[in-house]
Amino acid sequence: MKSKIVEIFKSIQGEGLYQGQKQVFVRFYGCNLKCAFCDTKSVFYAKESLSDIMSKINCFEDFHSVSLTGGEPLLQIKFLKKLAETLKMDRRKVYLETNGVLYQNLRDIIEYIDIISMDFKLPTSTNDRVLWDEHMKFLEIALKKEVFVKAVVGKNTSEADLMECIGIIKKVKPDLFFVLQPQNPYESLLENKLKTFKRICLNHKINVKILIQMHKKLGIK
Repeated sequence: MKSKIVEIFKSIQGEGLYQGQKQVFVRFYGCNLKCAFCDTKSVFYAKESLSDIMSKINCFEDFHSVSLTGGEPLLQIKFLKKLAETLKMDRRKVYLETNGVLYQNLRDIIEYIDIISMDFKLPTSTNDRVLWDEHMKFLEIALKKEVFVKAVVGKNTSEADLMECIGIIKKVKPDLFFVLQPQNPYESLLENKLKTFKRICLNHKINVKILIQMHKKLGIK
């Protein structure tokens, strides 16, 4: 069994609540969505076996966890499950970065995951389809493990989409951490919108943080 892998590398996590943590990233090829702001569109990949990937991971030292990222890693669920299971047997912490849509696939792998970084894909940010039902079902499964949610905020992101996110959080887990991530490279232009969105979240008693993509600012992967 082999999987389509774009790259494997060590760096710091640039997004979300684990920003700054050292991780080994396994970037899977392919995605089921077409977000307007996507910054990981990949053309090239290699077919890697489980032993190939584990050998590369084990070449690195001193890291917090292995980030299974993409693209969307849950698209390659059979291979992902074997990899996550092997990582757990190797006593590695498994960190899943996902668009929060493929809830049935998450169900198959949840026992091997430690931390889930789940995106809310806001239609007015992505220019893609509405996914609220999928996000709700995904989050309900993700709650079996440590999870936080984040959403990219762009120039066209609407308050109505923010309220959809707030509604899901309040229904599923009111104390969940919600990260608002300004779209790169428009951070300075989005300051007022982010302040307004944060105030709305706080008014609804949502645990909210505004965090930029730190790796972009540092000029690293």
